[in-house]
Amino acid sequence: MRQAVMTAPGEIVIHEIESPEPGPGEVLLRIQCIGVCGSDVHVFHGKHPYTSYPVVQGHEFSATLESVGEGVTGMRSGMKVTAMPQIVCGACAPCLRGDYHICDNLKVQGFQAPGCAQELWVTDADKIVPLPDSFSFEQGALVEPVSVAVHAVSRAGKLNGRNVAVLGAGPIGNLVGQVARADGAQVLITDLSDYRLEIARRCGLGATSNAARETLAEAAASVFYPDGFDMVFECVGAVDTMTAAIENIQKGGTIVIVGVFGDKPRVDLGLVQDRELNLRGTLMYRRPDYERAVELIDSGAVITTPLLSKHFTLDEYLAAYHFIDAQRDKTMKVIIDMA
Repeated sequence: MRQAVMTAPGEIVIHEIESPEPGPGEVLLRIQCIGVCGSDVHVFHGKHPYTSYPVVQGHEFSATLESVGEGVTGMRSGMKVTAMPQIVCGACAPCLRGDYHICDNLKVQGFQAPGCAQELWVTDADKIVPLPDSFSFEQGALVEPVSVAVHAVSRAGKLNGRNVAVLGAGPIGNLVGQVARADGAQVLITDLSDYRLEIARRCGLGATSNAARETLAEAAASVFYPDGFDMVFECVGAVDTMTAAIENIQKGGTIVIVGVFGDKPRVDLGLVQDRELNLRGTLMYRRPDYERAVELIDSGAVITTPLLSKHFTLDEYLAAYHFIDAQRDKTMKVIIDMA
C-alpha cells in the first residue's frame, strides 16, 4: 500500500509499505478523506515546535472499517468512522480528572506519532467515532475541526441569547461561529478577508465585518446596539485581535483564546484586571465534543460544504500544500482523497 511521508519541511515522498494488521484492541481502517489544517501547514513549513521529521501526517479524516483485532466488538466491516488522534498517558493529574485532552504527556497522531496518510491504517478501537451512513466522506473528515469548535464553545458556558464576537473567519473561526449560533447566540464574525467573510455568510453567519475597513467597536455598534457583546472567541492568534477583544468587550465579559499565537503576545493585563475580564484557554476536544460534532453536522446545524476549497489525490499531496500557499486567505479546507 502507499503512504505519504513528510521527510523534511516542504518535502513529501509517496512510497510503498506493507499493509498493517490490527492487533488486540485495534481496528484496521481504509482511509477515505484527509483534511489539511493550519497545524499541518506549520509542519510543512518547519514551524511546528513539537514535530520532528520524518512524519506521517493526517489527523482529521474519514474512513471505512476493514477489520477488527482480537477483543473488539460492536463494530462491523464497511461502517463509516473517524477517530480521535490523541495518545494520552491516563496517569497524570489531568487524565485522572477526565481532562485527557490536556494530558501532561499528550501526543497527537500526525504530529508526535504517525498519522493516517496511508491507504490502510491501524488505530485503537476505543478512539473510533462512528459516522452516520448518510455522511459524505468530506463531512467525516470535518468532524475533527468541528470538534475543536464544539470544545471551544463549551468553554464559554451557556450562550443562548448572548451576543458573541468571533474574531477570525478561517475554518476554525467559521465553525466556532456556527456552533455558537447553534447554541442560541447572536454572532458577529470579523476577518481581513472578504473571501472568508463570504464563506461565513454562505454558512449562515449573516453578521460579518471586514476589520480592515471597520473597527470592532463600529461593527458591534451596528450589530449589537445598544448592548454590545460579552463573549469573544479569538480565533486568529494575533496581538491586534486580542487587544481589540480586551478593549471592546463588555466589562465582566469572557474571552476564549482559540487562535494559536506564534509569538508571545504583549497584552494589557491591567485592563483585564480593571475590567474584570475572564480569559479562558481551549485545546482540542474530548469524546463528547466529537459526538456532538457529528450530531451538528448530521442535523445541518453546522454547514460544511462551503468550506471545501479543493480536492487532491494522494499522489498530489505536495501539490495540495503548494495550492494552500498560493491561495493564502482564499482557501478554507483542502481535502486529500485517499481512495
